[in-house]
Amino acid sequence: MSTYREIVGKKIKKVSSDPSSGLDGEIWYNSTRGTLRGVSILSAWSSTTSLPVVNQNGVGLGTVTAGLNAGGYGPSSPPFSSQNITLEFNGVGWTPSGNMNTARHALGGFGIQTAAVVFGGKVDPGGSMPANVEEYNGSTWSEETNQPVALQEVTGAGILTAGLSIGGKTGPGFPTRVTSTYEYDGTNWTAGGALPAAKTFAGSAGTQTAGLAFGGNIAPDNAGNTTEEYNGTSWTAVPGTMNTSRFEMGKCGTQTAALSFGGNTTPAYTAFSDKTEEYDGTTWTEKTSMPAATNVPLGFGSTTNAISAGGTAPAITSNCLEYNLSTNKITAAAWAAGGSISTARQSGSAFGTQTAAAVVGGETSGGPNTTATEEYDGASWTAGGAYPAGFINISTAGTQTAAFSVGGTPPTTNISATYNGASWTTGTVYPISVYECCSTGTVPAGLVTGGNIPGTVFNTTNEYASGSWTSGGNLNTSRASFLGAGTQTASTITTGNIWPSPGATAEVDVTEEYNGTGWTTGNAMLESSNGNGGAAGTGSDFIIFGMGGLSTNGTVYGYDGTNWSTRPSLGTARTSVGGCGTATAALCTSGRAPGYSTAVEEFTGETSALNIENFTTS
Repeated sequence: MSTYREIVGKKIKKVSSDPSSGLDGEIWYNSTRGTLRGVSILSAWSSTTSLPVVNQNGVGLGTVTAGLNAGGYGPSSPPFSSQNITLEFNGVGWTPSGNMNTARHALGGFGIQTAAVVFGGKVDPGGSMPANVEEYNGSTWSEETNQPVALQEVTGAGILTAGLSIGGKTGPGFPTRVTSTYEYDGTNWTAGGALPAAKTFAGSAGTQTAGLAFGGNIAPDNAGNTTEEYNGTSWTAVPGTMNTSRFEMGKCGTQTAALSFGGNTTPAYTAFSDKTEEYDGTTWTEKTSMPAATNVPLGFGSTTNAISAGGTAPAITSNCLEYNLSTNKITAAAWAAGGSISTARQSGSAFGTQTAAAVVGGETSGGPNTTATEEYDGASWTAGGAYPAGFINISTAGTQTAAFSVGGTPPTTNISATYNGASWTTGTVYPISVYECCSTGTVPAGLVTGGNIPGTVFNTTNEYASGSWTSGGNLNTSRASFLGAGTQTASTITTGNIWPSPGATAEVDVTEEYNGTGWTTGNAMLESSNGNGGAAGTGSDFIIFGMGGLSTNGTVYGYDGTNWSTRPSLGTARTSVGGCGTATAALCTSGRAPGYSTAVEEFTGETSALNIENFTTS
């Protein structure tokens, strides 16, 4: 019998603690634990940022860091209907892009995020079946040469200039399943080899010359488990059948490395699957099941890293899951409850980090605006120094032991103060009386922008240093009640209210970046908002949350220095929160939900750790 050293070429090492990295199959003896331990591959699904809308039966293309969701079926008021949405996934969140020209679901597609094709499908309400084909260039869709036959419940594989349309259903009332394959060269469609048997809603993967079809709805309206490979000319049925017969599944991959997940197992559309299967070019192997049985999710990625988004589980959902096959355990980014703040308030201001934070001021229920400062250690809150006056919408920046503040209301004030972790000290007054301005930076080098007084919205920028204020470059868009993050020489701000009349709003999505001298307009935030919420991070990597004026106040958005995308939502939807920390370790405090809240939530970005298991000898 061979020894470990003969197989691997190394001895089993003796260590007192486990290593932080390693390869699959690597083994060592942990003398502290008294066990053989090693690295093992783990397959797992974890939650990631949800779709901005509920959606099912769209098409998914691309990779986990550059994915695409086109079309689908979801809410339109009323009833549920086909969608023309386009959503791009960057590995952490979703960004809307240009709408398709024709809303549709049960469509086919192939390509990548910046060069995609969609075709066929069904349009509801009404039930029409389009033959038109659309190409996507990363921002907009254009009409191209129609397919020879209008198809729905069709699937695709390949790239924009060399794609496949596989199977589907056609005819008046869509009664006829087809064996048809059509090849696309970027301009025209030509007939390819026929499938061995007609099928709809099949799984698919691969390229035009190395394609794969599996499962599907087959006559007489049953779930199938067969697998067929395409060589650029003809289809061949191969021995490897799926372990679970199904159709309407999520799928991705290549001819020799494909992934299938979820789907429908009965013609009555009443029994959904949670099974995940991997194809290696010969056989299908079951992997870790999805957290819940899900029908018609869209999928993209590979056998080692994939996304499942939307679907029916059992209602149409916006849930998004990430699949990983690796030697690391992946913990998805998420919000979790923290220690409740002592004083329920809204429009308090937060500063510091997730484990060393403070909140000051704000409006309390049934009483005056509070002067209270509370400090957080990552678990509980304790009383800090009282603010000079009871204000809401104080603008703050800095750390728990070195922060500065500006303005507030009522009445509108030009108070400026600093905090040392124990008490507030008033300093040189701010150049104007203001509230709802935005502060970024630190005590030795701060930045304050915008704000308003009744009847006036400001575009001013003032820099703070050594207790004094100097003018900086003006904002391009005057605004108040907005959010930002960064330093005195590298800050980004977004959203806000540009209407000067008390009680009125004109919300914007405008983003601006500061380089220490002037402001430059960047890519717009995904939704206009009055920005009355929290921010955490830096000028090139921050998140915003708990804002007013959004379609949902649980929505969280993130900025990567160029683009905006969604992030995991707050556990409790609310507005007028305080926020601080970093983009991967943020704190959201109090607010209005809809009553005055003491709730605190902590955000932790995605983490990974080596998957180490105990081994036994035999």
